[in-house]
Amino acid sequence: MVGIVVVSHSDALARGVVALAREMSPPELALEVAGGIGEAGVLGTSAELVGAAIERAMSADGVLVLMDLGSALMSAELAVELLEGASGPVRLSAAPLVEGTVAAAASAGGGATLEQVAAEADGALAMKSAQIGDASAGASGALTAPVASADAEAELAVENELGLHARPAARFVETVGRFDAEVLVARAGSAATPVSARSLTNIVALGARRGDRLRVRSSGPQARAALAALQELAVGGFGDGPPVPTAPPAAGTVLRGVAASRGVAGGDAQPLVPSAPLQSRRDAASPEDERALLERALDGARAAVSADRERLRARAGAGEAEIFDAHLALLDDEALLEPARAAIGSGAPAELAIADAAEQLAAVYRRLENPLLAERATDVLDVGRRIVAAVTADCGPSEPKQNDNDSQYRILVADELTPSQTAGLDRERIAGIATARGSATAHAAIIARALGIPAVVGLGESILAVPAGTRLLLDGTGGTVTIAPADRAGAEQAVADAEARSERGRAQAAAAREHAHQPALLAGGEQIEIFANAGSLADAQLAVECGAEGVGLLRTEFLFLGRAELPGEDEQAETLRQIAVALGGRPLIVRTLDAGADKPLPALALAAETNPFLGVRGIRVGLRNPELLAAQLRAVLRVAAEHPLKLMLPMVATVAEVVAVRELLEQARAQTGVTVGIELGIMVEVPAAALMAAELAPHVDFFSLGTNDLTQYTMAAERGNAQLEPLLAEPQPAVLRLVRATVAAADAHGRWVGVCGELAGDPAAAVLLTGLGVSELSMAPRLIPEVKQALRGLELGRARAAAALALEATSAEGARAHGLELLSGSLRAARR
Repeated sequence: MVGIVVVSHSDALARGVVALAREMSPPELALEVAGGIGEAGVLGTSAELVGAAIERAMSADGVLVLMDLGSALMSAELAVELLEGASGPVRLSAAPLVEGTVAAAASAGGGATLEQVAAEADGALAMKSAQIGDASAGASGALTAPVASADAEAELAVENELGLHARPAARFVETVGRFDAEVLVARAGSAATPVSARSLTNIVALGARRGDRLRVRSSGPQARAALAALQELAVGGFGDGPPVPTAPPAAGTVLRGVAASRGVAGGDAQPLVPSAPLQSRRDAASPEDERALLERALDGARAAVSADRERLRARAGAGEAEIFDAHLALLDDEALLEPARAAIGSGAPAELAIADAAEQLAAVYRRLENPLLAERATDVLDVGRRIVAAVTADCGPSEPKQNDNDSQYRILVADELTPSQTAGLDRERIAGIATARGSATAHAAIIARALGIPAVVGLGESILAVPAGTRLLLDGTGGTVTIAPADRAGAEQAVADAEARSERGRAQAAAAREHAHQPALLAGGEQIEIFANAGSLADAQLAVECGAEGVGLLRTEFLFLGRAELPGEDEQAETLRQIAVALGGRPLIVRTLDAGADKPLPALALAAETNPFLGVRGIRVGLRNPELLAAQLRAVLRVAAEHPLKLMLPMVATVAEVVAVRELLEQARAQTGVTVGIELGIMVEVPAAALMAAELAPHVDFFSLGTNDLTQYTMAAERGNAQLEPLLAEPQPAVLRLVRATVAAADAHGRWVGVCGELAGDPAAAVLLTGLGVSELSMAPRLIPEVKQALRGLELGRARAAAALALEATSAEGARAHGLELLSGSLRAARR
């Protein structure tokens, strides 16, 4: 074997590096220390000590010398000059001391030549670079040339907790080194060129984590023996020991996670069958044929996504269906397609090329500091899986295992659900969702809420160990899952009570739908206007069906998202006209483009920002792109000449922003010749707007509180951060106080106030908002009947009293309880 010498100014440092390297190499490898000058605690280097270490490490294969800095190089060079009659060559390495020594030791222990050991040391930083996502330093190319054919192939599962970190990777390399075979390895599902398994740098740079699979090809006289040894190594966790299976939670255990979708559900555990690994079992055709196959697959995936979008639109509304608009945009994203096409050009089959490209893009999302954007990695992988399915026709989405009693509600248990899997769930069979990972802001959770499926996410791996058929009680409001309670009778009663509550809820919802077109009149005859939030023509049509008295928030982003070019003024005007016509004379409040942060526009280059939620978004985007905003204002005015229409600005924080928009609006009047009056309002989404409402009121005609963002900014709790869920729960007393301040300022200037955030669609919160003086509530269309029902016959004085108590509460739960108490009393009185 090649010997290795470590030269350092510090004897302790040199010995520490050698101790680390011995963890990666066989005991017979010669690893020698030349640290300090021979006096304890004194820093420096000695040519005499270096020479003696080289002689001890010398073999016919040679010695590699690694140094730290400065005089270490001069001492090593002098020591080499003074050597007489050495039995092998000596090479000095400029590699980084720690990483280089570790890589060199693993390579030398595997029987590599001096040239190969030196190359491994030189490329050692690629191990660290790969783990932190720095692509500027690639793996060593000395040992990566692929063989023409393989005598044996296999897939190895990576099951050890930390994946192939340095020590298990070194054992991998050492195992290969014992055989006369050329072994190449790649991650299964990757289109990257396989790399030599004799390189520690290459193995670590694979980035294989627990749950990954390695595709191994071996050729040569001992090809099959080498492969068998690697399979045995994998079974033993690559030297880390076999994985310790997670023990099933004991009966009665209560697992706590994140409440993702409200409601209580009982049923038997139904594990989700994992999808097959994304891999190819065929040789690639010509690059032209593979590119054509990819294009056909993109068309197929586009059709599948569009079908899911329309199904979700019909079941839940256009707002939630916009999730699949983002998936459609990904199918045209060059960040996904360009690497796939390049891999095809290098000889990869289409399915591996797109799978690897999806993994790479998902990794980019995961590294983003913003948790909400990092969650979109799941969407990227979902889209990649769809394309692979379209290519291979045998790698479709997972299917739930079936229990014997198919008529019984079940709780779907999974590691994490994708948006497409969630959208495809049968509400008549799936009572609830329990996942090991995920957050309440993930697209799968949003879809679950839209479909009315109770869900708890982030439960940890314990939930995956629950055997199929185990009785579960899931509380999607409290964020808990109870495993087979010991009190079986009590558990069954809890399930029965939950199902009874659900049945009563369904009955109440049916009754509410029967009266959905009646106004929400309070006991004193006061009317609270109930409007709908919309994001498309279909949403507007659904709003009318559900009893909306108008649209309180039209999200115009749907005209812009996922497009390579911005929509023109004529297209915008025609779309707004169609929506206004669909409302049949009902009011329409159009919000100007709300882009930025988690809603980037492909057609508009927005600069990258460290914290985009505190960056250029909302009206700030429009004011920095005045022609973009001006075209939208002209389109709005053209429609306002024929239909009742109002204009609303997002993310306003200052009076100057409103004044600037009014100037642009007057210019748009002059350009279009439209003189009809149009109300201009603002969204109150940042505390500054609420606190400055008295100063803003003379410049606006109305306020609409966007409580989702207002809660985020008031509580300094990002909506994408699952750890901050308690701070994001509504209605927070601090947010209610900002509502009160806004209403007070509006009343003083004769302005009206609405709410268009999720708070408006919560009946208990709607009671409190009414008590605070809000006169218009805008929500998802399907929530309208229930909120109307909750407000009918409500005594305004009692609502004001409940709101006053909520303002003094110390938590969102305490505030909401006052609304619930008043609401339950009203419902009891109505039943009597």
